[in-house]
Amino acid sequence: MKRPITTAAVAAVVLAGTLAVPQASAAPPTRHASAPCATQWKAKVRVAVRRPAWNEGPVATPSSPVHHYLRRGDVVTSCVVAIGRTESGTSYQECGGGHLWRVVQGGQVPQGCLRKL
Repeated sequence: MKRPITTAAVAAVVLAGTLAVPQASAAPPTRHASAPCATQWKAKVRVAVRRPAWNEGPVATPSSPVHHYLRRGDVVTSCVVAIGRTESGTSYQECGGGHLWRVVQGGQVPQGCLRKL
């Protein structure tokens, strides 16, 4: 005849299982999970910083409104790149052409117009 399982037996099994699991070390992490963005880029030529219009999606196009201009030699910080491959209008012709737009303060700039420092 089989014995019925009691709550005391279940509690004993659960308690034994939690005691058998090794605990994680309490040492603090030596590094932060995410470091601040520090990648700097220098403008090769005078270039427009564009913001995508409300109907253009997340990536700027050559016809996007201009927020401001970067002068040649201006240094900006950017750790994010936007890839505009969904529409033919997202390709830019200046600075060698392409589909990569660097996200900078105020908008997006064609990556071909920037040089990494």
